Amino acid sequence: MTSEEQQAYAEMQAWQQQMQRPPSFMNRFTRRVQVRLNALLPERVHQAITAAIKQMVRGVLFGSTHTTRKPLANATLAEREAFVRTRIRYYRNTASAEGAVTGAGGFLLGLADFPLLLGIKLKLLFDIAALYGYDVRDYTERLYLLHIFQLAFSSQHTRNETYHHLATWDSYRHTLPTDVNQFDWRTLQQEYRDYIDIAKMAQLLPIIGAPVGAIANYRLIEQLGEMAMNCYRMRHFAAQDAQQLPT
Repeated sequence: MTSEEQQAYAEMQAWQQQMQRPPSFMNRFTRRVQVRLNALLPERVHQAITAAIKQMVRGVLFGSTHTTRKPLANATLAEREAFVRTRIRYYRNTASAEGAVTGAGGFLLGLADFPLLLGIKLKLLFDIAALYGYDVRDYTERLYLLHIFQLAFSSQHTRNETYHHLATWDSYRHTLPTDVNQFDWRTLQQEYRDYIDIAKMAQLLPIIGAPVGAIANYRLIEQLGEMAMNCYRMRHFAAQDAQQLPT
């Protein structure tokens, strides 16, 4: 390994330990509270929210591919990650500015932040996948992005399960449904909504909405970028290990 690969490998190992930690007492308590709050919502509300998020995510991930970057070929891990960090900074700054504008605009503009930020997050994942050399025109590669998204914005309980799927992706991908409508969209929307509620609700308040929106969006994009980098590092080092096995 090069020194850059050694550093990336060490960072990935620390991240893997974090992803596999059992839920803490606070994690379990928060999850119980969220489950009870979700149970208070009428079923038609759950169905409406699930349908809305499903349409937004599916529209970006499984819609037209004309804006999809071509996979970056013949590059080292260090070169790929330099490009990835540049894209994360770009989307992070874009999301931060968008959060400040919508936060300053009051309640109605604050609501508009949700689909705008969701689109920025998904486009970032497209770019990161291409820079690591993966072709997102492949249906299973888009499902991989969907799992990264769920990993980034879920409770520790769901994160443990999602991480296991990503860590065993080469075998797990063959068990995935061929119809994207069969994906567990309800769990995705509940986990995503519960995860960002606290961070984003203050954005709807006057005066403090702009700085809260800017900071929250900045951190959410930073977190998603870190998750994606480590997920693709797993695939990179797993592929290296496979090449070194005797035939």
